[in-house]
Amino acid sequence: MPDARAEFEAVYRRHLPAVSAYLARRVDRADVEDLAADVFAIAWRKRDAVAEGEELPWLYRIASYQVANHRRRLAVRANALALFAAPDAAPAADAAFDGDPELARAWRSLTGSQREVLALVVLDGLPVAEAAIALGVSANAASIRLHRAKRALADALRTAGGDPDAAGERSAAPAT
Repeated sequence: MPDARAEFEAVYRRHLPAVSAYLARRVDRADVEDLAADVFAIAWRKRDAVAEGEELPWLYRIASYQVANHRRRLAVRANALALFAAPDAAPAADAAFDGDPELARAWRSLTGSQREVLALVVLDGLPVAEAAIALGVSANAASIRLHRAKRALADALRTAGGDPDAAGERSAAPAT
């Protein structure tokens, strides 16, 4: 019987940088270490639930739940303490586009689910099948979401680029 601890340590060492980067794009940098520790603690307890080779998207899925829980805790804390200012947050994903205001504007026009699938595939570099695991959907659904998100981003860029009719023509076309 292989040593479960040694196998898990290998997974930890291999995927900690990617999980930390994923978290750093979504939460304040001061919280990344703690959340990464929580992700791997959960992963250790549920290690039998992951198929070999699917560890990273599985860890991303756990991390997405931890980010959501973390944000809820921050919101509850802010409401309970009646803070006058919102807590500091990590740079939003659209901060990566600060050098291109049109791209940043187009990114912000996307829905949260469109930004998430694009971030997983483009920014995090996951294959669509692994992004599907992270999103909790089928590979086909992830592929469809990615296609629609790319199309929405392209339409938003055309609109931002001064061609407002380009996006309108696409949406006015009959669906097939």
